[in-house]
Amino acid sequence: MSSKTKINGSPRIWVLVDERPGTAAQSLGVADALELDHRTVALEWARGAGLPNPVLGASLAGLGRAARERLVPPWPDLVLAAGRRAAPVARFIKRQSGGAAFLAQIMYPGRAGAPEFDLIAVPNHDGLQPRRNFLAITGAPNRVNARSLAAAAEAWRPVLGHYARPLIGLVIGGATRRKGFPRALARDLGARAARFAAAVNGTLLIATSPRTGAEAADQLLAGVTGEGVAPGLVYRWGDERSENPYQGFLALADLLVVTGDSVTMCSEACAGPGGVQIFAPPGFATAKHRRLHAELYAMGLARPLEGNPAPSDFGSRPALDTAGMIAAEIRRRIGW
Repeated sequence: MSSKTKINGSPRIWVLVDERPGTAAQSLGVADALELDHRTVALEWARGAGLPNPVLGASLAGLGRAARERLVPPWPDLVLAAGRRAAPVARFIKRQSGGAAFLAQIMYPGRAGAPEFDLIAVPNHDGLQPRRNFLAITGAPNRVNARSLAAAAEAWRPVLGHYARPLIGLVIGGATRRKGFPRALARDLGARAARFAAAVNGTLLIATSPRTGAEAADQLLAGVTGEGVAPGLVYRWGDERSENPYQGFLALADLLVVTGDSVTMCSEACAGPGGVQIFAPPGFATAKHRRLHAELYAMGLARPLEGNPAPSDFGSRPALDTAGMIAAEIRRRIGW
């Protein structure tokens, strides 16, 4: 499909949804931003998904049987995909459509078949050289937008609305494949966040994640209480007695403190209305993550967690809308 092709009538849009929630949210976020009817196609992976993309080519070899059976004509006008594993599937669909389907890929799929994609949204922090079909983006697209924030605010205001403001939301990631989350570092983060909340007479709200781990969570809370601060709300990942307040934090916190180990978490925090500070002391984050932090700082969307709070931490700032940026570029290139 030419980048200027005009589709008559209602376009058929397929969103390839990976089993991994973080990857799925990227393609679904762009679909949300397009504000057009679309079909989600769940991708369950088979053993072949672990093969390199040059081996898989434009094929369904990495998919399980149920997922293959979902991919039947009529073929779509637009395919939204995210991540390396979805790339061979998207290329297969384009070939079955006779080359008519517009392929929009989030994250570089590797050199194999990259020219077949009409648009590849590539994060600046990946450091790749620009190409004709690249769109440079900040962070990761996601499903945090005006509609989701309004819904979260309505749902969580009865829970969070009675705490003394400003509300300081502390959102913790944890260990990654390349970097650990030492207990001493977790305790230091808890102490810093507690001092920050105390300095502004605010309320500290805490949420951990799957990667935090029980020991790091214990140390983080010890760091908070060691400063004489009693958090207003504490959610520990896996606690089935309570609901994860993360969406409420995004919508209602006056300031979010996030650990710098997650591109998604930093991007979602900057998509919300509150101030953002990133905890990433020396040695904590990878080079890729540090490049993202620097980009967010330069854009005025966040600043590092250090020292005392400043008035600007609670001031207005633009919201990061990477999904909207990608959706607008898709519309421009297709001619919708």
